[in-house]
Amino acid sequence: MIEGKNKKNAVYLDHSSTTPVEPQVVDAMLPYFNLHFGNPSSIHSFGQEAKVALEDARRQIAKLLKAEAGEVVFTSSGTESNNWALKGAAAFFAGRKKHLITSTAEHHAVLFTCQFIEKTGFDVTYLKVNEFGMVEPQQVADAIREDTFMVSVMHANNEVGTINPIGEIGAVARQAGVLFHTDAVQTFGKVPIDVQDLNVDFLTVSGHKIYGPKGVGALYLRQGLQLEKLLHGGKHERDRRAGTENVPAVVGFGKAAEISGTRMQEDFALVGTLRDELQKKLLEQIDGIHVNGHPEKRHPAILNASFAGVESDSLLLGLDLKGIAVSNGSACTSGTVEPSHVLHAMGLPKSIANSAIRFSLGRKNTSDEIDYTVNALKVILKRLRKFKRR
Repeated sequence: MIEGKNKKNAVYLDHSSTTPVEPQVVDAMLPYFNLHFGNPSSIHSFGQEAKVALEDARRQIAKLLKAEAGEVVFTSSGTESNNWALKGAAAFFAGRKKHLITSTAEHHAVLFTCQFIEKTGFDVTYLKVNEFGMVEPQQVADAIREDTFMVSVMHANNEVGTINPIGEIGAVARQAGVLFHTDAVQTFGKVPIDVQDLNVDFLTVSGHKIYGPKGVGALYLRQGLQLEKLLHGGKHERDRRAGTENVPAVVGFGKAAEISGTRMQEDFALVGTLRDELQKKLLEQIDGIHVNGHPEKRHPAILNASFAGVESDSLLLGLDLKGIAVSNGSACTSGTVEPSHVLHAMGLPKSIANSAIRFSLGRKNTSDEIDYTVNALKVILKRLRKFKRR
């Protein structure tokens, strides 16, 4: 358990929303706020010192992707990377090709960007996902047209954890001469990624999902490919993304990627075991549970489950009062009352969609925390279900 600001022994099970920054990452970042504060675009020694740190971080990110350092472009977030990949490709092909393919279960950073692109005169096909939230390669093949310029399908769904067959989808796109983008924010640093095996042209990653700082992301851009710029100004990032780089955050992102690379097998085994333990104990000790997402092809840290007879918001608040942090969907949509668009896309009835909770585990969680969470859920559910029967 970790110490919460106002709660002792708080249990944090919302790592897919964000992660605590590792102490080693903080230590790596601190000198670049006040000691090595130069602008990496400056030619004097202060600037070149920052430039070296920037390029070191770029190599650290690239190593975890099995990519070349020059194929990594730093951005402010996964959202910016998604926007740039989609809008940049649309602008590049404007007047020549006008069709984009995505899925109905994508993160809103992709869905809303696609909706914007539609308003500018492009056609977008939104592929339906199956009952597990997965896109099949044949669906992509069937949807490709002569004027298709890009396919964008996420690596692992951020709500239910289902992992899409990205390598196969990428092969379909490449054979058709269509660009392929994947949002790998949830998988980067947690499962092995090889951009060559995945057949991707563009891939989105983010710092704060891997125990790094918020406010920094990156886009893998396969060598030789071009995107129209999203931001205009200076010639930063090899004249691809204008704006002075956030050096402390980039350094922290690089360090977090380095740590994730060394811990990946250990973390994968830990969170996968804890997730399975949580699921097993929930199903054994609590009635009326429906597990959402693919039973096997899924993110090791994510468990999405619906609890019959309750609303997810009430359950979330009850858990929070017990010091347990979970989510009822994407953190980017918290505060809304609409049912999850992902669960809706999977064809689940409203009663299941409205009672879903996402548990996402991290490297500091323990088996004792799983027991505490299950016991707390039993108490909360008994109270909520009794109240609803009145």
